[in-house]
Amino acid sequence: METFARNVVHFVRLLRGAGLGMSPAHAVDALDALRHIDLDRRDDVRATLACLLVHANDEREFFDAAFDRFWRDPDWEGKLRALLLPKVTDGMPPPKRNNRLADALAVRAAAASKPHESESKPVQLHARMSFSAQERLSHRDFDTLSADEWRTLRHQIRAHRMPLATERTRRLKAASRGTHADLKASARHAVRSGGDWMVWKYRKAVERRPPLVLLLDISGSMSAYSRAVLYFCHALLQSRERLQVFLFGTRLTNATRALRERDPDIAIAALGQNVADWSGGTRIGATLAEFNRRWARRVLAGRATVLLVTDGLDHDAIDVLDAEMQRLSRFAHRLVWLNPLLRFADFTPRARGVRAILPHVDAMLAAHNLDCLSAVGRELAALSKRAPGKRSTTRRS
Repeated sequence: METFARNVVHFVRLLRGAGLGMSPAHAVDALDALRHIDLDRRDDVRATLACLLVHANDEREFFDAAFDRFWRDPDWEGKLRALLLPKVTDGMPPPKRNNRLADALAVRAAAASKPHESESKPVQLHARMSFSAQERLSHRDFDTLSADEWRTLRHQIRAHRMPLATERTRRLKAASRGTHADLKASARHAVRSGGDWMVWKYRKAVERRPPLVLLLDISGSMSAYSRAVLYFCHALLQSRERLQVFLFGTRLTNATRALRERDPDIAIAALGQNVADWSGGTRIGATLAEFNRRWARRVLAGRATVLLVTDGLDHDAIDVLDAEMQRLSRFAHRLVWLNPLLRFADFTPRARGVRAILPHVDAMLAAHNLDCLSAVGRELAALSKRAPGKRSTTRRS
């Protein structure tokens, strides 16, 4: 029973490592519930754990896959007999591989393969001039990563949160201290206290993060960078940020609903299959015109900030691009350009598309590695403190 309890704890850790909201209390509840059922009945164990560990409908499929992989059927004799029976194929494709589950199992297997501390000999390491692989990957260009490095970086992006600044609104809320005296609340407190006007109630301004609208270029030259930014956007949407995501190449696609899928690999793979212009050409001016006509008035309310992620390499209808960028700058409270070309130290705005976009943005920031994406929140906070006036084209790399 002790081994079984340890395996239940490991199973809960596996689900937590795959992104589900698990805590040690879930393991305790699971062990307590399993005491009241017959452990020889596999279906009863599955149903009991599902009742305690599954909190949403879209988590059940992942839970079943994790249960089948973790609690493997020990009936090897029956499996061997089944191999002797004739097979009938239904022509259905094999089930899709769940990358989240595979990553969590890989982490668990690596942890189990490490020797115990008491069994290994003590080794003294001097790491004064060394640095971690995660820190090294945060400085690497997205376009230069290998498959293994990209897989590791995806985990860092999922766990990362952009430090978005808050802004004051006109709404007020109750507070223990503040700049606005709440006469009604103070009077009610005085009545309840027998008429003694001894305690004052206050109200202060509500602070909230301004909405973000991201326009992401998914053309062929932006393939590696657009995928990294999509993983970053998925993490923001899962943390309940006010974010709208639009993809553009030769046409405009609203990807906000697709990115609300809990598994980022499934969400981005579905976008790659369903978006027809993925890794194709680019028509920035025409797609911005469609956004300004159909979506700008709906999503750019409440002092919204627009993040335009593109390299600006467009040679089609430059006059249209200039006019639509000017129109977009009037709709948006702030317009920030995230340009992967800033990874080059000698970058100069020579392309016609770059010169058409640059006069209409508040800032131009780099977006070619994880550190650059992390700095976007701090740059947005600096822009919010800047006095309104003529738009500046600040370059940060």
